[in-house]
Amino acid sequence: MSTVQARAPLRWLVLLWLGWAVLILGYQAVAAGRFEPQRPDRSTPWTAGETLAGSHKGQPDILDPFLNAQVAWDSEFYISIALHGYDDPQMRSAAPGSDLGDETLGPHGAHPRWTSLNAAFFPAYPLAMRALAWPMKPLGLTPIASVTLAGVLISLAGTLAAMIAIADLAAEEDGAGAGEGMRAAAYLLVWPASFFMAQVYTEGMFLGVSFGALALARRERWLWAGALAAAATFTRSTGAILLLPLGWMWLAGGGLARLRARPWSMELANLAAVGAPAAAYLVWRAVFGAHFDFIETHFFGRGLLWLSLSWSSWREAFDLVASGEPQARAYYLVEVWGVLAAGVASLLLLRGDPALALYGLAILGVALTSGAAQGMHRYVLSLPALFLIPARLGRQPVFDRLWTLGNTLALAVLALAFSWDFWAG
Repeated sequence: MSTVQARAPLRWLVLLWLGWAVLILGYQAVAAGRFEPQRPDRSTPWTAGETLAGSHKGQPDILDPFLNAQVAWDSEFYISIALHGYDDPQMRSAAPGSDLGDETLGPHGAHPRWTSLNAAFFPAYPLAMRALAWPMKPLGLTPIASVTLAGVLISLAGTLAAMIAIADLAAEEDGAGAGEGMRAAAYLLVWPASFFMAQVYTEGMFLGVSFGALALARRERWLWAGALAAAATFTRSTGAILLLPLGWMWLAGGGLARLRARPWSMELANLAAVGAPAAAYLVWRAVFGAHFDFIETHFFGRGLLWLSLSWSSWREAFDLVASGEPQARAYYLVEVWGVLAAGVASLLLLRGDPALALYGLAILGVALTSGAAQGMHRYVLSLPALFLIPARLGRQPVFDRLWTLGNTLALAVLALAFSWDFWAG
């Protein structure tokens, strides 16, 4: 089967994306009005104290009624940066000497020498929100509503780009059959954490630029691939890992041999594009690194290869499950499912496409050892293997229907939880 036959027509992808966006946003608006869950949320060891009726009274950025179902948790920080920058005077800051579980917090305006919690979030998405919100001023929306709408639109646009890219990657796989690209795109949309791609969160934008970089690198469009990989790195820290698949593809495609033959040829620019995510990461580290590290480790409890805290966090999570707490059992079932599905899919892809498989395994390894036992089903959205392998298996109608139904049911639960400001990953 040729890749032309296997590739999904663009109009089908656009129609699928449009229908998905309407259904996700409509479901959050309608389903959240059907009933209200009993508070607090006991899905993790820490959520009970954060999900009471008045838990967010001091966080005005996530209380505006406009598109409020699409705003929760990290959305606050993206809205804050989009409106006021990293030094938002109303944002909470951590005092020097603060430690995980023993933080001293205060408004950044009153404590300008303290470190703002905004420092833990990368700049590309909130700055894109600010840029898109500017031409929306004639709509007469409040500033918070304007950047919220901009954030949702950027997320949705990124989702469409991610669909096109993952469909293209699926069609380029050896032995790709008819409809494989369409299935890969559809499976992206029904993964339990896919609703984040329609919220004020980075998932949509990050997948759009990172999957786009991978698809363009597969076609040896190195300059564009490098530009998108750099954008991905300024969106989320794991964007820097794109250096691995881009470098692998460049070497496998004979890039080093061409560079040796003609050292000052266009291949030198291609090599620079391959290194763009590393360069972007170093630039970001130089500007934000120290403050990012302080807030991540001393407030959010995350770090690179933080093995001891990761072990402790997972053990605490499973102790909560073992205690018989039904909310924790339901939540961590999805977490474990995400890890297992992503890990197995990446291993199955390893022989046929080592660049994408190793990229996925690297992201999974970073997530599992980051110090916090949560959000795995959201982080694995970044793994192409999670959609490419099921797209192959989906040639069998029974697998296709069961995979779609099972993931959609979990998606519905998590999307509704997020709409009510409960923890969803």
